Amino acid sequence: MTKYIPNTITLLNLLFGFMGIYCAFHCTETFGSTPGYMMSFYCILLAAVADFCDGLCARLLGAYSELGKQLDSLSDLVSFGVAPAFLLFNLFRAGHAPLWVSLLCMLIPMMGALRLARFNIDPDQASTFKGLPIPSCALFCIGLAAITAQTPTGVNLWAAAGSVVAIALLMVAPVKMYSLKFKHLGLKGNLLRYSLVIAAVLCIGLAGWQGLYYLIGYYVISSFIANLFCSDI
Repeated sequence: MTKYIPNTITLLNLLFGFMGIYCAFHCTETFGSTPGYMMSFYCILLAAVADFCDGLCARLLGAYSELGKQLDSLSDLVSFGVAPAFLLFNLFRAGHAPLWVSLLCMLIPMMGALRLARFNIDPDQASTFKGLPIPSCALFCIGLAAITAQTPTGVNLWAAAGSVVAIALLMVAPVKMYSLKFKHLGLKGNLLRYSLVIAAVLCIGLAGWQGLYYLIGYYVISSFIANLFCSDI
């Protein structure tokens, strides 16, 4: 039975992603006292927790399988590609953005699918990534959605459009980006990872949900700098 545990958790990832899509289409309504867009945030974050736990369980139980690998990618596409795209799409429309700006959000699942397909056939992405990981894209989208929903003056069209296009293209950019996998707790070899943890505390502590936008921006910039000055990240 243990071999089914990771796949069951992966299906929870998919379920939370579906719930996130549902809430995205009710982003201006309230569930109890919680806005629909924030319920979508919670669902996407719960999907991220499930995504972390399924891999952890697979390692602890020795239950890796090709089925699990493909199921994980399909679930990630829904939870971290489709759900954030519809969240932004509906918030942009609610903010009276032109249709062309809202439709740019469809680049996120399109580029996300390409990024996941490449990841599945590339054996060199165990400790580093090529392109922005799709869960990081989802966190960026949550931050952008929070900025959009909490800005009284409405959507800054060019900033919103530029952010969406940039984050989508970063997923398929041929740029190495470091992962958060610590091989040891020492500072040597983990400086970038510790800096990201500190940045997360500062960004989220100071800016709340909007801080995720700046956090992923820091992650991207620090990865680009590391590529310039470090032979191995």
